[in-house]
Formats: sequence, structure tokens, C-alpha cells
Amino acid sequence: MTPIVIFSALGLYALLLLGVGSLSARSGSNATFFSARRTTAWYLLWPAMISAAMSGITFVSLPGSVEADGFTYLQMVVGFTIGQLLLAGWLVPLFYRLRVTSIYEYFSHRFGVGTHRTSAWFFLFSKLAATALKLCIVCIVMQRLLFDHFSLPFWFNALLTMAVVWGYTHRGGVRSVIHADLLKTGLMLAALVATTVAILQALGCSFGALFSELWCDSRAAWLCTDPASDRYLWKMVVGGVVVLLAMTGLDQEMMQRNLTCRTLRDAQCTILLTAVSQVVVILLFLVLGYLLYRYADAVALPLPEKRDQLFAAVAVGGGLPIWVGVLFVMGFAAGSFSAGGSALTALTTSVVVDLLRGDPCNEQQMKALRSRVHLLLAAALTLLIVGFGYWADDSVINLIYRVAGYTYGPILGLFLFGTLTRIRVADGKVWIVALAAPLLSAAIRWLVQSRFGYAVGFELLLLNALLTMAGLWLVRLRTNA
Repeated sequence: MTPIVIFSALGLYALLLLGVGSLSARSGSNATFFSARRTTAWYLLWPAMISAAMSGITFVSLPGSVEADGFTYLQMVVGFTIGQLLLAGWLVPLFYRLRVTSIYEYFSHRFGVGTHRTSAWFFLFSKLAATALKLCIVCIVMQRLLFDHFSLPFWFNALLTMAVVWGYTHRGGVRSVIHADLLKTGLMLAALVATTVAILQALGCSFGALFSELWCDSRAAWLCTDPASDRYLWKMVVGGVVVLLAMTGLDQEMMQRNLTCRTLRDAQCTILLTAVSQVVVILLFLVLGYLLYRYADAVALPLPEKRDQLFAAVAVGGGLPIWVGVLFVMGFAAGSFSAGGSALTALTTSVVVDLLRGDPCNEQQMKALRSRVHLLLAAALTLLIVGFGYWADDSVINLIYRVAGYTYGPILGLFLFGTLTRIRVADGKVWIVALAAPLLSAAIRWLVQSRFGYAVGFELLLLNALLTMAGLWLVRLRTNA
């Protein structure tokens, strides 16, 4: 593919996305931006939610991880499925009963304003970091495919990406995000299927032969039975449950979509259908990863230094039909821009509702505040993307979960303590507990690794949550216990 073709594909998607944003905005009211007026039907939200958890990171990092990790990510998917069931039966009813705009408003009801703001600050920092990392890998891939050919700097790449993200969300908010997710689901799945079919044809392999091969190939093994490994079965299953609850159920970005449903029953139906669909889609991505490495070996295609770039290298410059490359670029862009838009919308909602506590009764004042916050957060994300672009060299998907283990742990601990007990705590001391828990969990992780050789993996988030709950017990109000 030539840079002109790549540019045309990106331009076409950007125009589609901005068009979707414009049609979704309507009046651009606060109710539309924050909750889509709670009028979204489940049969529209479900296909949107299939791709909601898939960003450009999933699109490129998950297939690229097959060489090192095989199909062991499926162990975590088992945990994801269990977590979805818990989410539908536990957290979603709670949020619908309270009729919250931001899920962190729960803490004002349960503990006080201090805890409410503490949780919102942790969400702000964790979501800014995670979103910047996700968009950074997107920009790195696009730099290699397009911007380097025109000698354009990385900062311009990041700025242009965030300009598109800001452009389609600044009026429609979560309604624009949901409609963009529908477009994203179609494009990402089209790219996935098209690339898989094209590689099978190039290798002269049928679907039946492929699955017979996968059944016998150790590179496709999904079970890890070594307790010392961070890919150990039960570590990843438990980690999947905890990560799903924390990064979906306790994440304003993900839950904001579910809170746009007309009824609680619609929201629960959407979550359960998404859980089933998620298993199938992730399995297909792993199968594609296996095929990408097989194809690269067959045609003697040099593997990129960063395995995250393998999908792009094969689809765009690996000798496959041009339509495969076009669908890859559009699917990759869809995953990236949509994920960035949903995060920016959720961050704006949390800052306005949780931290600045805008007056919902004053429509114009709230709208002006929302617009300023939205623009400032877009600028902050741009700066973070540029910064990460010069040092990020880890597997991005694992790095994001590692960051989440420290930042979402206190939020998970607060929700568990709040819903499982009736104990009151000293609201003014909660921020101390929330800061101490990640520091202590980091020290424990280092000690266990250095002394016993045990690699703390995705269960770090649960450890962090338990330490938070222990800290809340220490600062409880004894007279009201």
C-alpha cells in the first residue's frame, strides 16, 4: 500500500466519524453528552459494546502477543466472563437504583464527599495514563505507516489524532461514542475476517485444517500450569474477574454506556450478550495472531522489533491484497479514535460531575464548563501521548493492566468495602488509605519476586483492593461500627 492509499483510508474514516458525531449531537445538551438521555435500546448498545472493550491496542497487541504467550490470554477471558455475570447482578442494579450520572457519586451516598473526590482523582490519573498509552501505540503504528513517509513529526501525528477525537465528541458525548462504536464493530470485525481469509488463501490452508493444526500446536496452548508464572491459570482467571469488575464495572468510561439504557433489564441483557460475544471475538484475534506468524515465516517477512506492529506489517506491506490493507487501516483507526473518544467523554463527565460538581440545574453554565474541561483534557492527552512515544518499549497491553493494578485497586477496594459492609469510615482519611495501598502493594510485589521468585501478575489489582479494605477498617468510625 502506498502512503496515498493509507491517507485516503484514514481520511475516509475520519469523515465518517465526524459525520456520525454531528448526526448524534442534535442539541448538544448536557443530558445528551452525559447519558444520551437514557434512551438507548439494548439491541443497539449490544453490538456497540462488542467493540467497546477493544481499542487499537487489542487490534494490534493481542495478535502480536501470541509468539510469547500463546493462547493463554483465554484464561483471562474466562475470568472476564465470570466478571460480566457479577457486574450484571451486583453493580448495575446499584447504579440504576441511585440514578447516578457518574458512578463515583455512589461514594457521596455511602461515605462522603472526600471519598467521592478521592475515587474520581484515581480514575482521572489512571484513565489519562491508560488512554494515552493506548493512543500512543496507535500513533506509533501510524507514524511508521504514514507520517514518516511525509517527514511529519510524531507530535503532529498525536495532535491530529486528538483533534479528530475531540471533534466527534465535543457536542454529542456518550451518544456519539455509542454510534461510533457501532461503526467500529463493523470495521474491526471486517478487517479481522478479511485478513484471516486472505492469509489462509495465501497459505493454501482451509479452516478445517487450521483448527486441526491449532489443536496440536503448542504455540496455541491456552493452559499454563506453572504456579510461579504470571500466566498461571488461576492467577489469570481470578485476575480476569477482578480486572473486569475494576476496569469495566468501576470505570466511568465503560459504565457510562450501560447507564444510557432505558431500563435496568436492558442494561443487564446488554452485558450478558457482550460476555458471550467477547469470548468469540478474542479467540478470533488469537487465531489471527497465530496465522500472522505462520504467514511471516512462509514468505520470509522480517518480524518487526515491536511485535505490536506485526499485524500492520503483514496487512499493509506483507503482499496481501490491497483491500486487506485498507480494511486494516480503517479498522485500526476505528478502534483507536472510538476508544479515545469514549475515554475523553468519561473523563470530562467525571471531572465536571465529581471534581468540579457543576450545577445540573444551570444548563448554559454546565455546558460552558463541560466544553472547557473537554478541551483541556484533550490537550493533556496530546502531551502525554507525545511523552509516552519516546519511552514506551514494553508490551503495551500488559503495561496498561499493570498500571491499572495500582490505580484501580483502591477504587475496587472502596466499592467492595462500601457494598459488603455497613461500616462508616473517617471520610477525611480515605485519601491517605488510597495512596498507601498502591505503595504497599508495589513493595510486596518486589519483595515476593526478589525473595521467592514468585511473579505477581494480574492478581496485583486484587492485592491492592484488599490492602485498601484493610486500611478502611483501620480508619473506621468505631462509634458507628
